[in-house]
Amino acid sequence: MFESLSEQLSQTLRTLTGKARITEDNIQEALLDVRRALLEADVALPVVKDFIERVKMRALGQEVSKSLSPGQAFLRIVQAELQAVMGNENSALDLRAVPPAVVLMAGLQGAGKTTTVAKLALLLKTRDKKSVMVASADVYRPAAIKQLETLAGEVGATFFPSDASQQPTDIVRAAISEAKRRFVDVLFIDTAGRLAIDEAMMEEIKALHAVANPIETLFVVDAMTGQDAANTAKAFNEALPLTGVILTKTDGDARGGAALSVRQITGKPIKFIGVGEKIDGLEPFYPDRLASRILGMGDVLSLIEDVEKKVDKEKAQKLANKIKKGDRFDLQDFKEQLEQMRNMGGITNLLDKMPGMGAVAKTAASTAGDKNFVMMEAIINSMTMKERHNPDILNGSRKRRITQGSGTTLQDLNRLLKQHKQMQLVMKKMKGGGLANMMRGLGGRLPPGMGGMGGGMPPGGRFPGF
Repeated sequence: MFESLSEQLSQTLRTLTGKARITEDNIQEALLDVRRALLEADVALPVVKDFIERVKMRALGQEVSKSLSPGQAFLRIVQAELQAVMGNENSALDLRAVPPAVVLMAGLQGAGKTTTVAKLALLLKTRDKKSVMVASADVYRPAAIKQLETLAGEVGATFFPSDASQQPTDIVRAAISEAKRRFVDVLFIDTAGRLAIDEAMMEEIKALHAVANPIETLFVVDAMTGQDAANTAKAFNEALPLTGVILTKTDGDARGGAALSVRQITGKPIKFIGVGEKIDGLEPFYPDRLASRILGMGDVLSLIEDVEKKVDKEKAQKLANKIKKGDRFDLQDFKEQLEQMRNMGGITNLLDKMPGMGAVAKTAASTAGDKNFVMMEAIINSMTMKERHNPDILNGSRKRRITQGSGTTLQDLNRLLKQHKQMQLVMKKMKGGGLANMMRGLGGRLPPGMGGMGGGMPPGGRFPGF
């Protein structure tokens, strides 16, 4: 999300950050570029106008003129205002209610409501240790109830059975009664979506709301619809007392107009964003972190959280002990590292969250970096365990068998072996000296501000696998 906007804003702000003096003229020019970038990102016009006016007012005031670094001060203003547009801070689910805390899900058809119910259930079970029940009041869409039952099984949530012959309000009453009987902490109610907002739809969901009396009423909307997402949320908010919005499919939205429009147009916070099709692809929405990413400053906190949640600590410790003892870093270890990276969303996701690496992430995506990782795994999977532990035994016939088994070429295999050798050298430098030695071994190839080693990229401007 925000790739094109981030690129344009970073370019505009770079021209200002080196200025010794900020004047109305150079501010005006920069703000025109910012305005154009926001409109191209499909941000709603009233939001853009208000944003530009606030930035201009602050930039031409004492805040910048008295600063020792006016360009940097201007950048901080843009970051603060971007953050303010999206809501300043994360707005968590309010589940402070006598159990069960009822959460009603609303939205148009195709926005990903049912999948989002399962993602939320998984999040509350694993992060907050809540017992969760899910129920479907969607009696119109074929197989909607069965889909929720299947997803509930995947995430380990209790499924309340319902039937297309029932009235939605009867389903809600029965689900609440059962959740109380089973002492469930949270009950999610999935409602029917429509292709467009209509009177019948609004009347039904109002009736469901009255019966459920939910503590949270969440509107699920497809981020790829841009500012229309904000306008649809506003229409629902006029009919229902929404408590928050969930943006889905943000990984497919390069513009980000919805994220920058929803809060200001509806007055309701974005609580979560969907970041992929996987069942764990749901993240709390942090406006401050997203503002940093838009301006190319990365999102180190989210990166750390990804590591905490998704890295297999046992395997990581095993590798660390192996390297510390001076044992060889073999192809099986290499494969496990590729798997860990894939679990964290792939190289593109990692680079996108690292300061100053947004452009590199874009390059990684355009050169099919993550697909190369899949290919590398396929090559290693076609090897015997003996070959993985000792790749030096790979002769011509073994290589032919491996490439045929993985559907790759000899060049692909040789490239993998070369990259593995490079990784072996890096790991060797870590023996006894830990991370400091590894940093020195990388030869200062980290981005500015990381490890105190200077900037730049690996030779040839590429990371392994690209």
